[in-house]
Formats: sequence, C-alpha cells, structure tokens
Amino acid sequence: MMNEHLETLRNYWGFETFRPLQEEIIRSVMSGKDTLGLMPTGGGKSLTYQVPAVTLSGLCVVVTPLIALMQDQVENLKKLGVKAIAIHSGCNREEIDTALNNCLYGGYKLLYISPERIASEKFRIRFQEMPINLIAVDEAHCISQWGYDFRPSYLRIAELRAFHPEVPVLALSATATPVVTEDIQNKLLFKKPNLLKASFLRENLIYAVKKTENRDRDVIEIIKKLKGSGIVYVRSRRKCVEIARSLTKEGISVAFYHAGLEHHVRTGVQQNWTVGKIRVIVATNAFGMGIDKTDVRFVIHADLPDSIEAYFQEAGRAGRDGKRSWAILLNAPSDRNSVQQRIHVNFPDLETIKRTYAALGNYFQLPVGAGKGMAFDFSLSEFVRNYRMLIYTAYSCLKMLETGGYIELTEEINNPSRIKFLLNRDDLYRFQVSNMQFDAFIKLLLRSYTGVFTEYTAIDETMLAKKANVNQDVVKQYLIKLSTLGIISYIPQKRSPMVIYTEERLDEKSLFISKDIHQVRKSRYVERVEAMVKFAETKDKCRSQLLLEYFGEYGSPACGECDVCRTKNETGEKKKDVTGLQEEILRTIGTGALSVEELSTRLKVNREVLTGIVQWMLDNEFISLTEDRLLTRHRSG
Repeated sequence: MMNEHLETLRNYWGFETFRPLQEEIIRSVMSGKDTLGLMPTGGGKSLTYQVPAVTLSGLCVVVTPLIALMQDQVENLKKLGVKAIAIHSGCNREEIDTALNNCLYGGYKLLYISPERIASEKFRIRFQEMPINLIAVDEAHCISQWGYDFRPSYLRIAELRAFHPEVPVLALSATATPVVTEDIQNKLLFKKPNLLKASFLRENLIYAVKKTENRDRDVIEIIKKLKGSGIVYVRSRRKCVEIARSLTKEGISVAFYHAGLEHHVRTGVQQNWTVGKIRVIVATNAFGMGIDKTDVRFVIHADLPDSIEAYFQEAGRAGRDGKRSWAILLNAPSDRNSVQQRIHVNFPDLETIKRTYAALGNYFQLPVGAGKGMAFDFSLSEFVRNYRMLIYTAYSCLKMLETGGYIELTEEINNPSRIKFLLNRDDLYRFQVSNMQFDAFIKLLLRSYTGVFTEYTAIDETMLAKKANVNQDVVKQYLIKLSTLGIISYIPQKRSPMVIYTEERLDEKSLFISKDIHQVRKSRYVERVEAMVKFAETKDKCRSQLLLEYFGEYGSPACGECDVCRTKNETGEKKKDVTGLQEEILRTIGTGALSVEELSTRLKVNREVLTGIVQWMLDNEFISLTEDRLLTRHRSG
C-alpha cells in the first residue's frame, strides 16, 4: 500500500520517488520528532516540509530570512493547487490581517514568515489559535552565533514552541559544521537530539585551486578550455562588469549580475542564462537563490570567498545533474593581504557604528523612542551619499547593528502590485450595474485573476493594459479610482530593500554594543576566513577531503581528481617511470659497456632525461663510468 507522503509527492509534484534523505526526514517529522536535516544545496530541502504540510491536517509555519524565496515558493505551490501565503516586511497592515485570517479560517497549508515577524504581538496572538502541524526553520544555521550568517531574530523562534508544545520542529541547513548543528538543536529546544545528514560528498564535482597573477586572463583561459555553461563569482560590482567585458571581447556569450541592477534586468539575465541564451554569468554573491539549472558545468571563484560555507554553497551550484563538473578557485599571492583588509572593513570600530546608527535614524526622520516594529524603504547608495560615508563601511555598520539586534536589513523585496476586492460578489454586482463605466474593467480583473475576494493577489498592470488594448496609465487610473471608492484595496508595485527597527530608536549614548561581543564576532569571522585561506593554500591534502572534514565527515577516500590529487598522481607516475627506466638501463648495459649516446639510441629516450637519470645512478654507484663508457657494478651491503 502506497504510504501517504509518497502519494502526496506523486499527486502534487509528479515525482515517483524521493531523493536521498528526503523520505527519512519526512518520516521523522511525521512521527512527531524534532529533526535537523542537513542537505547540500540543490538537495530538495523544501519538499521535506511541504510534503508533510500537505499530507497532515492543519498548517505548517515556515520561517525563512529569504523573502524572494518565500515569494517564489508561494507562487509555485499555488500553481500546484496548494494554498500557501507569505507574511514579510514588505506587507502592509491590511495584507497581514488578511493573511492571518486566512490561516485561521481559510484552509491554508503553509504560512511563510520572516523571522522578525515572530516578535509581533499580533502574530503571536493569532499563532496561538492556528491549527499548527509543523514549524519549519529554513537556513537554520542563522540561529547559531557560531554560524556564518547569525541573525538575532532567529533566537525568538523557540518562543513559538510554548504555544504549541506538541508540534515538532524541522530545522534545515545546507552548510553547518558539527558545532553549529549542536547549537541549532539546543537553541530550538529539541526534545531529543536528532540529526539526519546527507553526505557533503560530491563525487562528480572536481575541486581545483589555481595560482594566479592575472585573474582576468586566467578566467578567460579556463572558460575557453571548459565546455558548457557556468558562473564566475567576484566580490565587487565593478569586477563583475570588467570580467564580463573581457569575456565578451573573446567572443564568449556572457552577462553580469549584481544587486545594483534593476530587478527586471536581473530577472532577464538569469532567465536568459537558465535557458542557454547566455553561456556564462559573472556575478557577485547576490546571485544564487532559486537557481533552477542542473547543467551548470563550472563555477569559478575569481576572488576568495569569506568562508568555507559560502564557497561550498556557491561551488555546489555546478553539476546538480550528476555529470562531471568543475569548481575552480583562483588564488593570488595578494589574497592574504586582501583578507586583512576585509577584516578591517567588516568590523568598523564602535564609534563608527554608533555614528551610522544615528545617521540612519535621521535618514528616516525617526524620533528617539519610536520605530519599534516599523519597516522603511531603504536605499544604501542614497544613504551613503547623503551622509558622505564609504559604502562598504556603512554596510558593515548596518550588519553589525543587525547582529546586535537593533535592526533587520532585508534584501531587495520585489513586491508586485496587489489587489483585493473589499465587496462581496453580490455588492460588487450591484456596483457594476449602477456604475457601468467600471463594469468592463472589473470583469477584466475577475477574468484574469482568482482568489481576489479572499486574499491580496499579485497583478501585472502591463498585461492588463495589453488585454484591454489601452495605455498602462489608464489601467493604473482605474485601479486608483476603484481603490478610492472602496471597491478594491490596491497596493502599487514596489522594489527596494528595507530596514526594520526591531527595537525603538535609541539615542547614540544609549546604544550598547559590547566590546567583548564585537571582538568575539570578529574572531569567529577571522577563523572562518582563515579556514578559507588555508583551503586555498593547501598543497598536500585532497580538496574534497578538506571540505568534508570541515563539515565533520572524516575517513573519506581522496577524490583522485582535484589539483592536489592530480599532482600527487603525476609525481607518483614520474617516480614509477624513473624506477622503470633505471631497471631498463641496467638490463641494456648488462655485462657490456655503452656510451650515453648508444644507450639513448637503444632505449629511444630523450637525451636530456637520460643524462639526468644516468648522473643519479652514477652518484649512487649503481653504474660506473670508464673512458666515456657506462658499466654496471655490483654494490655490497
């Protein structure tokens, strides 16, 4: 008899079987056990909570810091016929109220929330009333101060357990060391330790480190040698553009991608690369979330990443189809000095952090004592321009304020326009009859979108304009007018990062960032980046073994394919070849006497190679030289 979760997988997702570890995690969760699942990038983590959410009665709450991810997953689930909804800092009060009501009364299966939402009293009150079947925590390493992306708002997730103590927690991560996995389970109040871990081994992925004096030239040479599509990761937007231009001059189909581009440009670049119109994408670490391309043949890191975790996750985007692929890291002599500069930039002094905090409050015109729970649109470039700050320093200060628990800094939120009808169908019909000038447009909305009476629904003004054969401005005017009349609630499109105040604004003197905590976080960053430097500079241990041991996997065999293994193999072969040639020399000379020239002719060996080996054999008394003739000699002892 087909079990329930496999039936759900087939009915909704169309897959016949689970991937390795997926089913084990699902069985654990569905039996009510707290579970930590470690699965590498591309391993299908989302199904481990989506399948139980659909199979069980009730609602699964998914906590994730990635707003773009939750938006994508909600849309994909809706296409499958699964009722899902998201609440994040880009939602207004009415959207949040509607979403919470739907979760209570609308039969929804998944609610995605950003971690700062947990502190909201409104959410906590409604959460207690919800029929929760599972609490899923994505990017669970964010809860650990030992992790590479610590977020204080994650520490509040455990508070949700008090409202539904019988509900299991599923924590998921693609990159967590043994120390972090233990910390995750402690912080989330696991009833019993329960770690289910897929191996981090990628047998089809060949790791290589190449010493470089000229990154641009080496990137070009590597890509010319390799086949298929790939990603080149760099640290700066400027470098993105420079390398992309260099590749274009070489006739390579390429585009660049970074957070400074307009959303529609980034979306277009990613789409063109995904379908194969572009072979190579040069990107900062802004590129990666939601990549659905299994045939990436290579990932090149032109600059040293900040941690093994970041490197492993980005390199792991190659070869998800199981075919032979490359992860190549360029390492320059200057990288050690660059690391020291990064440490200085990433950890500004406490006075600079305080000044940045004060400037931020002034930027939003936020009075001292106000702002807790408030979210503001934020332009980092405008902020640094207004306050004459260096962009990297300002960003580092904001991240330190985030880890201090004072603010949350989101990625750019792509919020499309949304509408919700405020009238029921009968009242709307009466409005249409008495206001015929709106009738055709209302019918267009109802034909184009479903669910507009129960939830805020994303709309596309451009598409509506094409359908109606009118200018886009006309569509917007209709939407604004209907909103003014109270027929719909219309929220225009908005794209920007946001700053959320998790505490009220303090005056500069009251802002407290412990010197000890500042130093501890700096030390942990130094440890991670030093581990990355060590990985790049190691010449005597298999790259795959180094990575596996970093994540707590010991005893794996050498891969035989990375640059270190290949060098060892080649050295071994040379040694083997030399030993064989020595034996050939002794046999050929035999009891006679030959010149080096005669020996070279008989053995058909390069004169220079032969001369070197002969000299070594003379020095070690395997043979002797008399009147330019080589003789064998017997050694005693």
